[in-house]
Amino acid sequence: MTRKSPDQLRSARWFAPDDFRSFGHRSRAMQMGYDHADWQGKPVIAILNTWSDIGNCHSHFKQRVEEVKRGVLQAGGFPLELPAISLAENFVKPTTMLYRNLLAIEAEELLRSHPVDGAVLMGGCDKTTPGLLMGALSMGIPAIYMPAGPMLRGNWKGKTLGSGSDAFKYWDERRAGNIDQAQWMEIEGGIARSAGTCMVMGTAATMMGITEALGLALPGASSIPAVDANHQRMATHCGRRIVDMVWEDLTPKKILTRKNFENAITVAMAEGCSTNAIIHLVAMSRRAGEDCAVSLDDFDAFSRKVPVIANIRPSGDKYLMEDFYYAGGMRGLMKTLADGGLLHLDAMTVTGQTVGATLEDAAVYNDDVIRPLSNPIYQEGALAVLRGNLAPDGCVIKPSACSPHLLNHTGPALVFDDYPSLKKAIDDPDLDVTADHVIILRNAGPQGGPGMPEWGMVPVPTKLVKQGVRDMMRISDARMSGTSYGACVLHVAPEAYVGGNLALVKTGDLITVDVPNRRIHMDVSDEELARRRAAWTPPPRRFERGYGYMFSQHIQQADTGCDFDYLETGFGGPTAEPAIY
Repeated sequence: MTRKSPDQLRSARWFAPDDFRSFGHRSRAMQMGYDHADWQGKPVIAILNTWSDIGNCHSHFKQRVEEVKRGVLQAGGFPLELPAISLAENFVKPTTMLYRNLLAIEAEELLRSHPVDGAVLMGGCDKTTPGLLMGALSMGIPAIYMPAGPMLRGNWKGKTLGSGSDAFKYWDERRAGNIDQAQWMEIEGGIARSAGTCMVMGTAATMMGITEALGLALPGASSIPAVDANHQRMATHCGRRIVDMVWEDLTPKKILTRKNFENAITVAMAEGCSTNAIIHLVAMSRRAGEDCAVSLDDFDAFSRKVPVIANIRPSGDKYLMEDFYYAGGMRGLMKTLADGGLLHLDAMTVTGQTVGATLEDAAVYNDDVIRPLSNPIYQEGALAVLRGNLAPDGCVIKPSACSPHLLNHTGPALVFDDYPSLKKAIDDPDLDVTADHVIILRNAGPQGGPGMPEWGMVPVPTKLVKQGVRDMMRISDARMSGTSYGACVLHVAPEAYVGGNLALVKTGDLITVDVPNRRIHMDVSDEELARRRAAWTPPPRRFERGYGYMFSQHIQQADTGCDFDYLETGFGGPTAEPAIY
């Protein structure tokens, strides 16, 4: 393998020349206490850290960044921490999805504008993983992803709690009157008890696992609990490895092919992934290049042949990510898939080795947590893509996490145009609703939300909850949390706000959702739909200025990944390196 020489380092453009501009770079670095020995002949490594005081999932990143720096220094590099927007999932409103692309822009421009040769990307909480990776893919320098890792198991009165999934579950019990205020407060204090991301197979765990499957994280890194000492060592290993990647000039473009993305889809299906995986992986693949791009049809095709084998909530019924790690983690799951002929073993990874080479000594230590292919928890993959006159460009459902009797269901629509009116109606004891109804929430997509909030797991109306109903069919152009469960059809494209057919549904229309045949249909004639469309009035714009205005001008629909149109690989030529004068 040909290795770079020091004069070929990108950072040398800033620091090496004997001219006035480089004098300024060096003198200002010395102002901060650095010396020529810190950067001379060494790769400069940017550490993009998404820590903040309100980023609960990344609260350990203050320490982890020091451990990454230690690895960079051990390998002979020069580490520089560059803070990036944190996107704290629970606190950012209306949704972090509104700002995923802002993080992608920030990551790309931080790396392009600074004197850096490689990057460690510190993420984990839902949108930070795709945001960082999208930016790094577009920039193109060597990069490695360091996952935050899941938090420890929750606990309440001897019961194991999973963040998100059990919050939804016990909230319904409280609404039904089965849990009192004191008990609810106990759950509140026991469900999230360490640093790290949700410990169910939500969007965070899904995307960390997908990144490992893509080959952009160290083997085994994605499932280590955030507070385990192995996580600290992994962070340091990331620091060491990125220095070698710079010398090897091992960029994402040299790692990623269509095979890597097919591996990622396979792993997503097998791990019982979040529905959000589709949006993010499609967007990432389109950043990686036309040869890598995947679509909704790819996800559906893989779902037909890849079973769910990770018995992790919410698709599973018992275990959490800590159990998954002890059972062999992502390497164990990928080894099972590899032995079944479901992975491309010749795909490259950040290690400089193939996937096959990294899995040689992998094993499964608990085959109830990571099931063999002969005994899956769900015979098909975690997600299904439906199409029909209600969603011409597709929509998504997670059949592995919904009640079996709803996989083929027809019922009358109960339509809501916005989330506040839906929320108010859900608790109305006189709401005219039955368990057969199909609740529809619209104007909650990329444009309409704005930002496609996680409103798609529409609560079962309190009236029905008190009757013992815990699942019913719900349809929206919104997303839902990866920790959610139930019969929820999501990501309807095109969304209602831009005139998709979801905007034309009326309360009482019969809606059919047929998952086995991948069909979603409203029993309304084409002639009647045409009349309704002629009477439809576009809603007013959400934004008149700022980032929101830019967002609304350029955001794409869910089926193509909700990226900005001008940031995809096929839009114009590559961005030039910055001039240094």
